[in-house]
Amino acid sequence: MIKAVIFDLDDTLFDCSGLLVANARKRAAKAMIKSGVNLTEKQLIEEQKKLNELNPTSNVFELIALNYAKTNKNEITKKALEAYNSGEVEEIYLFKGVKELLKELKQKKIKRIIVTSGINKRQQKKIDLLGLRNLVDEIFVHDIETGPDKEEFFIEILKRFKLKPKEVISVGDRIHSEIRIANKLGMNSVRLLHGRFSKVKPKNILEEADYSINLISDLINAINALESKNNNSNLKIVAVGGGTGLPILLNGLKKYTANLTAIVTVMDSGRSSGKIRTDLGVLPPGDIRNCLVALSDSEELLKDLFQYRFEGKTELNGHSFGNLFIAALTKMQGSFELALKEASKILAIKGKVFPSTLDDVNLCAELNNGKIIKGEFHVRSSESGIKKMFLSPEPKAFNEAVNSVLEADIVVLGPGSFYTSITPNLLVKELNNAIKKTKAKKVFVLNIVTQPDQTPDFKASDYLNELNKILSLNFIDFVLVNNTVPEKKILKTYEKEKAFLVKDDLTDFNGKIIRTDLIEELSGKRILWEKADFLRHDSDKLAKTIISVINGF
Repeated sequence: MIKAVIFDLDDTLFDCSGLLVANARKRAAKAMIKSGVNLTEKQLIEEQKKLNELNPTSNVFELIALNYAKTNKNEITKKALEAYNSGEVEEIYLFKGVKELLKELKQKKIKRIIVTSGINKRQQKKIDLLGLRNLVDEIFVHDIETGPDKEEFFIEILKRFKLKPKEVISVGDRIHSEIRIANKLGMNSVRLLHGRFSKVKPKNILEEADYSINLISDLINAINALESKNNNSNLKIVAVGGGTGLPILLNGLKKYTANLTAIVTVMDSGRSSGKIRTDLGVLPPGDIRNCLVALSDSEELLKDLFQYRFEGKTELNGHSFGNLFIAALTKMQGSFELALKEASKILAIKGKVFPSTLDDVNLCAELNNGKIIKGEFHVRSSESGIKKMFLSPEPKAFNEAVNSVLEADIVVLGPGSFYTSITPNLLVKELNNAIKKTKAKKVFVLNIVTQPDQTPDFKASDYLNELNKILSLNFIDFVLVNNTVPEKKILKTYEKEKAFLVKDDLTDFNGKIIRTDLIEELSGKRILWEKADFLRHDSDKLAKTIISVINGF
């Protein structure tokens, strides 16, 4: 159980990135001019902005002094810092929902503690102006001029309130400060994505927050998720699928358990993966790559590198670096299995990623018009409806994938393209039998929107009827259905492309139907290299619902 929350102050409980920062930059500029920097106030303010955007954690005044001052560089830096952090504080207000949040935490008997860094007098004035003294249980000011080190306050809090690290959450916007300290001490960490530091990427695992929120009012959801994670840390979850749906699911589930396994289809025959499969004789790595990155605990740069896709009029056009890297590892190690293990180490993944098979196999379909088509790319782009799916040749399942299913507490099917992401795994006989045999709870996640090239007119019942042909619905315990309808203007955008909201017409099902809001808030249509990324599941909403299954929904 969470017993205490440590809050940062600036840009966590109130907006410090607006007027306060602007005025602080003016004071610093004036101090630098007075100390001998030969630039105008406007130029110095712009220089501060530029340097801060390049590296928000750097000492911009030291850099300016080095670049523009001929003498007294240390003195100029000191005077600028003093002016920037002076006691002048303008009118400030708490973020919306802060008072309500603090009251709710009090009702839950969770200690509310502020640890703020800055000049003592200035931070104390902010606290008074914001009226926080009567809203929290304890306030510590980490004076950057006199110390002690900020970490010592966190240690003092554990001792004073007799808390275990996992009973504490640290909330703030700076991954190099309060997030890093919390992770180092074994506390839970929640990052608020606001202000100057919102775009800073973690350099290492200590700067990776356990949970991220966009609004401080979302903290209760974060607390619930982290408590569930602590309670379900040994929960064994297996997620089966591919495409872009499986990584979305993994991103949410990894917040709850480290015993997470992805079983991924390796039957792509188009795009970068298909080219690598044809040209190099390597299993298509694309879906595997996406899952490795989703579970990666490595530096952001490395994850971005694996997802980097080459462009231009060259042979590399359209290929992702990660696909080529896995292909090269396969050649070097002598097998796709060994390459996957090495890539997992390099990306420091939390969990496991297994292919459903190591055999070179093609996804095939018999269409309603009697035609037989071969290859995932052709199945995906078929114009006639699909009557039956099969694999050629019949593959052998990857043993570790089968064992993970047999040992699981929950097995999740989907979300994802029904015929090309979910079905290929279920057509591997040993894997299909393992899903039937396991004592795990089985969850099928219905798609939100139909796909014009695979499931053009599908209702919810159509998905279940097709699943029943491959895996009897008697083996499915739960079906997750989105019950939220997006704005009409969003739906019309997709309807123009013949993609429609999946109609919930489910009535006859032996298991439990869970209807809830599963849609991610859409800020704009995304394109994933020639793939239209339609309305999709929210990773946190989806994971929370799945965890509730094991905890007695």
